[in-house]
Amino acid sequence: MNLRTEDVRYPAPGVTLRGFLAWDGARREPRPGILVVHEWWGHDEHVRERACELAKLGYIALAVDMYGDGKKAATPHEAGALMTSVTSDLAKMRARFEAAREVLAGRPETDGERLAAIGYCFGGAVALQMARLGLELAAVASFHPGSLAPAQRAQRGVYRAKTLVCLGADDPFVPQEERDAFRKEMNEAAAECELVEYPGVVHGFTVRAATARGKTYGLPLAHDAKAQCDSWSRLERLLERAFARKP
Repeated sequence: MNLRTEDVRYPAPGVTLRGFLAWDGARREPRPGILVVHEWWGHDEHVRERACELAKLGYIALAVDMYGDGKKAATPHEAGALMTSVTSDLAKMRARFEAAREVLAGRPETDGERLAAIGYCFGGAVALQMARLGLELAAVASFHPGSLAPAQRAQRGVYRAKTLVCLGADDPFVPQEERDAFRKEMNEAAAECELVEYPGVVHGFTVRAATARGKTYGLPLAHDAKAQCDSWSRLERLLERAFARKP
């Protein structure tokens, strides 16, 4: 394998976004592309590492920037403000996501007809919302999403992405009624959806820095290696199903 990476800048209305591409340069044929959407902290090493792991599986991955100019939050207050600036404006969210999608689909290494999206925390909610809007995504995976509540409900025939949602059973950011409503929404939309809840696990379980952040800020955050490993294995299987063959 020849892991290649590239920092990319790309425009969206009123802002310049900064992403990170990863792919196997030893492969010649176009391969499926995966968009990786960051937590509320912003585009950081966590999503870059996930992009590299996807590249090792044979995909091309773009770790996107939803805040602009590569902004990263230093505190939960800053993170909340950055996140709200996007989640409060669905048109802005879509425009920034689609700008990244166009960059990824336009790469010669990418099979632009085979795309998926994964996201973490805020990014997990973004990935689900893009599928609800009917964007052409073969699959979406949402890890410890900050919310399962829809800005626009999934509709039968519009929501087409095979879906994986992995979250902690003890994650207080997603209350039980929201989980129940999400299951009902997916059923009514006839979506192929797997919802996995890990007992004893809280928010941020895929992120190594989560435990320290939780202690620093008094938040229910903690890394869980077992849940991280299981959720990644489920992602691999989801992508294989979505693209009908191994990449």
